[in-house]
Amino acid sequence: MTEAGSDLNIKGLNVEFTKGDYTVRPIENLDVTVKAGSLALLLGPSGCGKTTLLSCMAAILRPTSGSITYGTTEITSLSGQQLTNHRRHGVGVVFQAFNLVPSLTSLTSVENVAVPMRSAGVKARVARHKAIELLEGVGLGDRLTHRPNSLSGGQQQRVAIARALALDPPLVLADEPTAHLDYVQVEGVLRIIRRLTDGGRVVIVSTHDDRMLALADQIIEMRPNFLPQDDAAPKRLEFSAGQDLFRQGDPSDLVYVIDDGRIDVVRDTQDGEVPLASFVAGDHFGEMGPLFGLRRSATARAMTDAIVTGYTAKGFRDLVGPERLPAMIRGR
Repeated sequence: MTEAGSDLNIKGLNVEFTKGDYTVRPIENLDVTVKAGSLALLLGPSGCGKTTLLSCMAAILRPTSGSITYGTTEITSLSGQQLTNHRRHGVGVVFQAFNLVPSLTSLTSVENVAVPMRSAGVKARVARHKAIELLEGVGLGDRLTHRPNSLSGGQQQRVAIARALALDPPLVLADEPTAHLDYVQVEGVLRIIRRLTDGGRVVIVSTHDDRMLALADQIIEMRPNFLPQDDAAPKRLEFSAGQDLFRQGDPSDLVYVIDDGRIDVVRDTQDGEVPLASFVAGDHFGEMGPLFGLRRSATARAMTDAIVTGYTAKGFRDLVGPERLPAMIRGR
């Protein structure tokens, strides 16, 4: 198992899975290095792949391709006992909802923190002593015998952090650790999270909370900036019959207005392509991705030779008028 003081390297990471009747790629060709002793934030809105990436690092989810290496350990290739050892000793996870789960709500703070140590074969007396030390370290020395339902949200989050550190993992992952905390509770948790890098640990935190920006050594933007320059001129583009204008999952750049020809939009599903809509001269399509910074949710294909004009999000708003845009979006 890799010890603290090592770098985390992500190379060419791709994750693709079927959700309902369609395929999504929340992570595509991701390359990132996080230095030892660093706190990195995965920044972005819900649904952009933050939790998916944490799950890959924790070896809960295996990516479609690419690698995650921590020091000398390639996490994405682990199996059998090595996989078990990584999950138990190599990584500590702080879950968004604390995960002081119902089956543990009858346990005190000390007992909650001791659970992973007892599961790893640590003797009860040793586990209890270590749990008390960890809880005192996160400022809960006076809450050792309290049960989760008698703790505030911030206190429950501290118990969850202490539990994640129970087996002294060199890699710590936290999923939206401030999501349920008010401004009073969050201050203490932020201080603790910043201290987690002591000793060379790598700490990765997923968040859309900009209060955490000042803590970070590194920001990993999980929603790439797909948009071209807003002042870019419209582009006249020609496509041959059968040619794709864009594919499902591609970055979104332009909104298209058809000058001539026919464009069909289809969605890739586990059972093949499903037709969604057809557009002809005078119609527009593809506006949602550029306007909201989303990946393409379907594939657009020229069914005949076609000529289209591509507009940036700003250019399209100027073209149709801002007062018409909400109605156009609702109507699509």
